[in-house]
Amino acid sequence: MTTEHGADHGAAVPPAGVLGAQYPLHDAWAIEATGDLDLDTLGPLKDALEEAAGRHRHVILEASRITFCDSSALNVLLHVHAATALSIAAPSESLLRLLHVTGTDQFFTLHPTLEAAASCGPDSGRR
Repeated sequence: MTTEHGADHGAAVPPAGVLGAQYPLHDAWAIEATGDLDLDTLGPLKDALEEAAGRHRHVILEASRITFCDSSALNVLLHVHAATALSIAAPSESLLRLLHVTGTDQFFTLHPTLEAAASCGPDSGRR
């Protein structure tokens, strides 16, 4: 499906800043994140996650290359999780630390790899 901006939501989307590649993976939409996720850098990733949540039953965040993550990023993840099934694949140590300190590590569905997250389906992304 092509949007008014010309993006094809069935095809891969190239990376931009903290927002890595986006692509279909089995019955899910995968989004890669990279670098420092904070209030100043989060915009492109936030937009991509929110758009994906509106279009897909299962969204997977590939988080292995996140080097820093603050409360603004956590807030985005919580909002996306409320809108659709959100799975987090390969969370970095930085993201795991934030999730643990805030107690949200029990709230999100975490997977060791993208394939593991995709193979579990959308029901695994809901708690």
